[in-house]
Amino acid sequence: MKKSQAIKAVVFGVVQGVGFRPFVYRLAHRFGYNGWVKNIGFGVEIHVESRKLQDFNPFFQALRIEKPPLSQIEKIDLKPDKFLNCSRFEIQKTEQSQSFVFISPDISICDNCKKEIMDPKDRRSQYPFINCTDCGPRYTIVKALPYDRNQTTMSNFQMCPQCQKEFTDPLDRRYHAQPIACPECGPEVELKHSSSGENISGGIQKAASLIREGAVLAVKGLGGFHLVCDPFNEQAVQKLRTIKKRKIKPFALMAFDLNVIHEFAHMDSAEKEQLCSARRPIVLLRKKKDIPGIAPHLKEMGFMLPYTPLHYLLLQDLDLIVATSSNPKDAPIFKQESKGLARLCDYILTHNRPIHMRADDSVMKIVDQKPLFLRRARGYVPYPQSVPESLASSQQILALGGELKDTISLYKNGYVITSQFLGDLNEYQNYKYFEETLEHLSHLFEFQPDAVASDLHPDFHTTRYAQRMGIPHFKVQHHYAHALATMLEHQIEKEARVLGVILDGFGYGGDGTAWGAEFLVSDYQQYQRIGHFKYMPLPGGDLAAKQPWRMALSYLMDAYEEKSPSVPSLSQINSKQLRAVQQMIQKDLCTPPASSCGRLFDAVSYLIGLSPPQVEFEAEAPMRLEAIADENTPDCYGFQIREDSLPYVVSFSKTIRAIIRDLDQKIPESVISARFHNTLLEVIIQISEKVRQKQGINTIVLAGGVFLNQYLLSRTTKKLRNLDFEVLRPVQYSPNDELISLGQIAYALARPKK
Repeated sequence: MKKSQAIKAVVFGVVQGVGFRPFVYRLAHRFGYNGWVKNIGFGVEIHVESRKLQDFNPFFQALRIEKPPLSQIEKIDLKPDKFLNCSRFEIQKTEQSQSFVFISPDISICDNCKKEIMDPKDRRSQYPFINCTDCGPRYTIVKALPYDRNQTTMSNFQMCPQCQKEFTDPLDRRYHAQPIACPECGPEVELKHSSSGENISGGIQKAASLIREGAVLAVKGLGGFHLVCDPFNEQAVQKLRTIKKRKIKPFALMAFDLNVIHEFAHMDSAEKEQLCSARRPIVLLRKKKDIPGIAPHLKEMGFMLPYTPLHYLLLQDLDLIVATSSNPKDAPIFKQESKGLARLCDYILTHNRPIHMRADDSVMKIVDQKPLFLRRARGYVPYPQSVPESLASSQQILALGGELKDTISLYKNGYVITSQFLGDLNEYQNYKYFEETLEHLSHLFEFQPDAVASDLHPDFHTTRYAQRMGIPHFKVQHHYAHALATMLEHQIEKEARVLGVILDGFGYGGDGTAWGAEFLVSDYQQYQRIGHFKYMPLPGGDLAAKQPWRMALSYLMDAYEEKSPSVPSLSQINSKQLRAVQQMIQKDLCTPPASSCGRLFDAVSYLIGLSPPQVEFEAEAPMRLEAIADENTPDCYGFQIREDSLPYVVSFSKTIRAIIRDLDQKIPESVISARFHNTLLEVIIQISEKVRQKQGINTIVLAGGVFLNQYLLSRTTKKLRNLDFEVLRPVQYSPNDELISLGQIAYALARPKK
């Protein structure tokens, strides 16, 4: 950049609502420059000038290096500007225009605000809505962009003179903190009886005492209400389980600080980093000391730290609470007091700052020092994802995802915005949540799609929605979308090819059958199905996913062609029902075939006596199987790969027979589980090596819900890398079906433009 007297910069990225303008103001004063900074429709515009010729590079280097912690600079466009002879540097009013500006996710309370809330001398002491430009609600309160107070749910709260002074002082850390509030002018907390709606005096302190006494409370957070109780009160936990219709599905815990978590769970540095991050996800940690009733049959418990000041105040004396989403089974989280919420709790701790967009807590594990999302929502949405330059397009594209664990993705101006987790759309209330989120994101980003992408499945709600839109419609195979999404996240360019190893329950296949364990040679244009697991009958169709004994029987009958051996776990099934399902399989009645990996896990988990006949939640049987796997067992079972033609077909008949022998020989279930996991690992290795040898592909993509299994994912990744493969897996997204909409965007971007 040549020396000049003035320069104009447009900064694109997460630069609004994160203290970026006051940061630029302070930086300009440090360098002695005049000019201005302002929000514009697609970022932040800066004009800096000097009466002498200047090299402005050091200023913009400092801007990149020292930027506010919550900001993300995607790019800076620089060009010489006219010298205006400004008398000072100032922050100008937001310019209204056509926008595609990014908004920060909701951010947990920062350390400075935490100190103030605990300081008896501070005017915001014990105030549950303290915030500044470094923290507080964003996505869940914003109605439109640019991010200004009058376009948030704080618009009805008139600032007091002291808050107004802080809000307008560029040197104050609350300068233009849109949710700024204090006890004089901000939101207020209310404690109510759930049944009568009658107010109860005592506020947060009284709420804490009610929790200690065994009550279940609904507590309003950032993206919705939590249901809260004392985790050490067995009656309270059981009451909550009855309310939620959740017999054994694990509950999340919120702890006052890391010292509390340390008593109950093991943590490494990467896990601590995520727990303490401004995003505040739930992190699954290995149990050190179990809390009965919280996560039965599993080796992990989910912990999070408080992320709102209200949470901190509630936990001052409690230390640890159960904090689970306030939703009826399979429905979205409640964002306001309603008749439905009252039925879920004894008391409601609420406030009068509305939630505009609901969002659940994010959930993750740490695998090989990197996040592995089970659910991506609050704290991470709507963070932008750039696309590889070779895929960029001037068109706007909408992707509607699948049907289960749905998300929506929007593409515009080189970036993808993926929504929060929306749930299963065959539930009516979740479908309304899907429509609500689509409307919100479209309004927020002034989005008008030129094309829409959906799953191949003709009966999905999302497919039908796309068909009704009347714009070009791309249908993308489920497992191929998994591979494409991971490629896009890792910025794989258009010409590259990968081997996608996609393992999940099932998805609609390119041939109209149910696929579930797929080896796909993929680029952005097309895929080749190079291998899959052997098709197995699913007795009763979807019922086979809910009753794992059906899959156990299916695999037994496949492994033993004549008479299946007696297995103790199957003896608990009614003999008439057992014979009926046997006949269904033999006569091929109501037994659709599927190459599912998830159903194989179900079968093995049930065969060795870990899974109940009827599971309560998805992946319950596989999670129990993973939980007991002996980490010191190196060997695996036999299997067969049919190689006479493509695609390769993997049969696990040998595996099942070996498992039955181990059961007869009283081999520990932990060893059987490990050997089974190691068998899947070896299948992946062998097919990967065959594909590399024949097609020269060295990059492996691991995706699909099965790769939420830490044992399998970590060992597979390590072994592949030891064999000099490049291994990619979702890091900023979940490998499960939340990933589908991102892959659909990649597919649509790669199509010829009309």
